[in-house]
Amino acid sequence: MKVMVLEKRGGPLQARERPIPVPGPGQVLLKVEACAVCRTDLHLLDGELPEIHYPIVPGHEIIGHVASCGPGVMLENGMRLGVPWLGYSCGECWYCLHEQENLCDRARFTGYQIDGGFAEYTLADHRFCFPISSDYSAAEAAPLMCAGLIGYRSLSMCGNDLQRLGIYGFGAAAHIVAQVALWQGISLYAFTRPGDERAQLFAHHLGATWVGSSNQLPDVPLDAAIIFAPVGDLVPAALRAVRKGGSVVCGGIHMSDIPSFPYALLWGERQLRSVANLTRKDGEKFLELASNTTIHTQVECYPLHAANEALTNLREGKLTGAAVLVMAEVNS
Repeated sequence: MKVMVLEKRGGPLQARERPIPVPGPGQVLLKVEACAVCRTDLHLLDGELPEIHYPIVPGHEIIGHVASCGPGVMLENGMRLGVPWLGYSCGECWYCLHEQENLCDRARFTGYQIDGGFAEYTLADHRFCFPISSDYSAAEAAPLMCAGLIGYRSLSMCGNDLQRLGIYGFGAAAHIVAQVALWQGISLYAFTRPGDERAQLFAHHLGATWVGSSNQLPDVPLDAAIIFAPVGDLVPAALRAVRKGGSVVCGGIHMSDIPSFPYALLWGERQLRSVANLTRKDGEKFLELASNTTIHTQVECYPLHAANEALTNLREGKLTGAAVLVMAEVNS
């Protein structure tokens, strides 16, 4: 099979051929249809995640069909599954036993500690896969596995009775959670990099009430804000934008250092919190919601061998929505 492998910090990814793996106990072998490209893949490439063991195959937003099953797994060949970032948790620790498996100290993550979906085939723990509806094409479904899931969890952390939601960083995750928020009747306020007209037009197209640069303030205070851009300077900016009692949620796995800021920005019972990974329950709830709404994922497709190009375009802000790698069979 063909794979794109990260062999050293900084990359680039290398095209390699490997034997198709054989699933072990509890595992399923998937023939990959599509795998979305995430900003976390850039953090992996740049060595910003701890304890990276090379070589590693990136990719944690995977859609594929069951090719074969290991011992103890009874899934039909051809069944369509999605593989998310969380690829394993121990099931025994305090966090796992209290519905916080996303915080498990022994958790392992797809495309980071487990070879991921930048490949024609991949192995996954069947317990951490989701059945995927045929309502979506493979390319359209792939961003749901992380951009959709982390956006949904971030939104759930913002509190109840939201009327005005700010989103900083209008990329793959933002464009999905924006549709969920609008479906729930929440007014959307989109903050982009100064001068990013492409992202601002996209936010307007999706139905944002207000669109501006991250260094601006809207004319009304927000109930909550989600930060998807990995920029620590946005934290005090978002705190300035939310009302007393409001929440600021940091939705990324990595962020540059947060600068010092006056206590007055946090005072007034504002809340600042992070979202770490996701749980399977998040996935089940979000995919049920997605099947009952009209969430549309905007994607730009690339063949597997163009993974480096997709990553570069993501880094340089040239994408509208999500980049998705599709296998040759899907493109033909």
